[in-house]
Amino acid sequence: MSAQLSLHQERASNPLDVMEQIVSAYDWVFDRRNDAEMAAEAPGKWCDYGLYFSWSSEISAMHFTCAIDLKVPEKQRPALFELLALANERLWIGHFGMDSDDGMPVFRHSVLLRGAPGASAESLEDMIDIAITECERFYPAFQFVLWGGKSPAEALQAAMLDCVGEA
Repeated sequence: MSAQLSLHQERASNPLDVMEQIVSAYDWVFDRRNDAEMAAEAPGKWCDYGLYFSWSSEISAMHFTCAIDLKVPEKQRPALFELLALANERLWIGHFGMDSDDGMPVFRHSVLLRGAPGASAESLEDMIDIAITECERFYPAFQFVLWGGKSPAEALQAAMLDCVGEA
């Protein structure tokens, strides 16, 4: 090999610049707080979702959170933690957790971009789409546990039924 390898890696460009364009194209309300943070609100079938994006140029990673508009009463949090663990077993990308301050279920995912020239608009759109799709898919299970009196396993089983045909 005649070309020398460069040990200097370019830092990934700020993906929040691309994310701002994506969110604007959807006409979602958003707030670009600074170069490292952005919040947005996305409509869903069951509720509106609070999207939060955090960029770390030091490690070239973007952390993403999609909050589900559900407040979990303190006494029901153990059951919801169990449901979140069961739901996480069914995910390929990201994971569910719960905000410890207000008990709101959240979907989280991080993207590492070290060595990449930046995040593509397609990959960032996929990240949002996956989060909202998973939140929509599991929302009924959260409702079954919180308000329907079902156990986490029953709630997950009932929410995962695929209907055939149309009513």
